[in-house]
Amino acid sequence: MTPMTRRAFLKDLGHGTLAVAVLGFTVVSCASAADDPTTTSSTGDSTPSTTDAPDTTSPPTTGGSESPTWERVVLGGVSAYLLVRAGEVVIVDTGNPGDEGDIEASLQGIGHGWDDVSHVILTHLHGDHIGSLGPVMEAAASAQGYAGAPDLPSIPSPRALEPVGDGDSVFGLDIIAAPGHTPGSIAILDPIGGVLVAGDAMNGADGGVIGANPRFTQDMEEANRSIAKLAGLGFDTLFFGHGDPVLGGAAAQVAALAAELTQG
Repeated sequence: MTPMTRRAFLKDLGHGTLAVAVLGFTVVSCASAADDPTTTSSTGDSTPSTTDAPDTTSPPTTGGSESPTWERVVLGGVSAYLLVRAGEVVIVDTGNPGDEGDIEASLQGIGHGWDDVSHVILTHLHGDHIGSLGPVMEAAASAQGYAGAPDLPSIPSPRALEPVGDGDSVFGLDIIAAPGHTPGSIAILDPIGGVLVAGDAMNGADGGVIGANPRFTQDMEEANRSIAKLAGLGFDTLFFGHGDPVLGGAAAQVAALAAELTQG
């Protein structure tokens, strides 16, 4: 598939129509050579990551030993994320079926294991984001799982997931309802680290940010409204389900995108 440029993607929107360590925001590519960057679930997105994340450093966070660190886990054409703080780990999304081994390898690579995982948060119901939920929840036996309430009935899990939405907090992370891509899509704001995990509410492309993929989004008008909502949050770094992170000035890029979509 030819990667979609920002201009082409925005034109489609107008018609309605990677493992990487981020420790102090130092990014180091560790993607498996066996991964197929176009692999996807039939119910998920096929927007590929155009490149592995480059070696890039942005200013480190402050806050001493309690400051969060993030790990990006590139699973073919989709990314999962690990947040580590005070010895506990939060997993955001679980990739396609069979990706639990790569998630475990990333945990081990930062000196942690399944017993350290306290929370598993799903950004939305698509199979390339929840595909390894069963094995992950079984391995992380003490972890609590979460997803946006409207998506919960479509997410199979070995134990009950907790519904979350606007105003909820998980391990110091703010949950932001961002419907449109799916009815229960959520974004996750780390106010300490200045990080927003957008799931598939937005995508990375050409070093910047584009909107939700029209081919896999249930309601583009609502998805665009969610982008405008996310533009009002305070963050500097932006992580996506598909595409390389924006490691500085991310909120300004999202605000510019929201303005373009409104004008379109």
